[in-house]
Formats: sequence, structure tokens, C-alpha cells
Amino acid sequence: MFLQHMLSRHLRTAAILLALGIVTSLFLGGAQPVAVNLVPEPWDKLLHGIVFALLAWALGFASGLHGWRSLAVAFFGSLLIGLLDEWHQLYLPGRQAGWSDFVADMAGSLIGTVSLTLWNRKRG
Repeated sequence: MFLQHMLSRHLRTAAILLALGIVTSLFLGGAQPVAVNLVPEPWDKLLHGIVFALLAWALGFASGLHGWRSLAVAFFGSLLIGLLDEWHQLYLPGRQAGWSDFVADMAGSLIGTVSLTLWNRKRG
């Protein structure tokens, strides 16, 4: 029991760091000139999906909440970050905000939330 608690605490810490790393790279890294057209279409949508799936899972797991609350934090937290990221891009030279990017963010958020649900079921 003690080992499981320690492992869970370390995983939560890793999830917090992952979420912070993703948000930092979106807002600070995305503001750099090198971020303009870094990933060509349609691959950028796949990257959006992967990043937001990881972000949703990390937010939900890091929250320490259980049941629907962790899923709500995962899904709506990652959606909010996606929306803020697209809004942020409106003000960056060379960057474009787009609904298609936000839809990819939503799809990734949903996938991350579903994977968190499966993870929680597996853990008991």
C-alpha cells in the first residue's frame, strides 16, 4: 500500500510537470519566430491532437480528483488552454488562429479524457 501511494504521488508530480511543460511550450515556444509553419498541414492537426490528448490526461491525473471531477478538469481544462492558445496566436506575427486547430485540440482533449477514464478503471 505504501509503495502504491508513493508511486501515485510521483506519477502525479510527473503529470504536473508534463502539463506545465506543454503549456509553457505552447505559449512561450509558440511565440518564437521559429514556430511559424514549423509543422506543415495536415500533420499540424495530428500534432495538436497528440499534444492535447497528453495535456488532458496530465491535467486530469495531476488534479488528484476522482470520478467525473477529474474528467471535467481534464477535458474542460485542456479545452480552455486550447482556446487561449488560439486566441494568443491572433496577436503573434506570422501565426494564425484557426477553428480547425481548435477542433483538433478538442479531439485530442476527448481522446486524453477517454484514456484517463480507462487508466482510472484499470487502477481500480
